[in-house]
Amino acid sequence: MRERISVCFVCLGNICRSPTAEGVFRERVDEAGLSDRIHIDSAGTGAYHAGEPADPRSRAEARRRGVELRSISRQFQPSDFQRFDYILAMDEANLRNLRRLPGAEAYGGTLALLRAFDSTAPPDASVPDPYYGGPGGFAEVYDQCVRASAGLLDRIRSDRGL
Repeated sequence: MRERISVCFVCLGNICRSPTAEGVFRERVDEAGLSDRIHIDSAGTGAYHAGEPADPRSRAEARRRGVELRSISRQFQPSDFQRFDYILAMDEANLRNLRRLPGAEAYGGTLALLRAFDSTAPPDASVPDPYYGGPGGFAEVYDQCVRASAGLLDRIRSDRGL
């Protein structure tokens, strides 16, 4: 049986940035014919919106681009360190929150900022939270997720020989 690779995208509430990253990356993985090899999920470091679908503005931007965001918000759990090979935070605050969780110190996978895989991004670049802004912020987040997803898929293919 072939190895299954798992990826989790993480932001604060799991309703804007991380569901967008999950949906965009799922689309890229499907296009590459690797959906049977790569499991994709998202979570929030907070439980503010647990059980809710993605923000309607995130869903609208994704739908405008031909992608459906179907995730339901959940909080990242320490046990997720054992479930995921790649855990990608949207910003430094959420990366710090992840590093403080039990199990983080023993995690052997990739724990990084998503935009570290975006060749056009400056070092330590974040995906900005569009929640309190206008529709342009959701488009910007989508575009950043597209660029980072391409680099992430290239990295996974290189790391795992796909």
